[in-house]
Amino acid sequence: MIVLKLYLKPLEPIEPPDIYQMIQDIGEGQNGFINSLYSSDLEIFREKLIRNVEISQGKNLSDGLVPQTIYWFYLYNRPIGYGKLRHRLTDKLLEHGGHIGYIIRPAERNKGYGKHALGELVKEAYQKGINEILLTCNEDNMASRKVIEANHGFLTEMKEGVCKYWIKRNSSL
Repeated sequence: MIVLKLYLKPLEPIEPPDIYQMIQDIGEGQNGFINSLYSSDLEIFREKLIRNVEISQGKNLSDGLVPQTIYWFYLYNRPIGYGKLRHRLTDKLLEHGGHIGYIIRPAERNKGYGKHALGELVKEAYQKGINEILLTCNEDNMASRKVIEANHGFLTEMKEGVCKYWIKRNSSL
């Protein structure tokens, strides 16, 4: 059995150049994931890092925003993707967005990393006291659906092209 050395690291106000490069590789996002850190300007990216630290602490939140922590996915000390963990939900996030969003950089997709990364994000959610975790994805995004289901996600609704999955603490490892 191969053991992956995949781990999470929370976003910090200053990050190394390989993080910026990964964000560039990911681009603006796809399949419903919005890469809110994307910017073709390094200085704007740095400002976004600082702003996301504030958001994770619940500081200066505008209407509709909730505290959210961003975690980098590292494999053998190389960033391969990232995830967003929202600490609570709004009515809007209950319909689309959920507690967790994640993305793997294009060169690292289809290698099973998403499954492990989501599993680690679920553990982080449990540590924050979130025992029922909502994930949403586009109905036609079979890769994400398989990743969520592999992490004990239970499909509860399909509506207007969006799937709602719940992962409950007692149903996971």
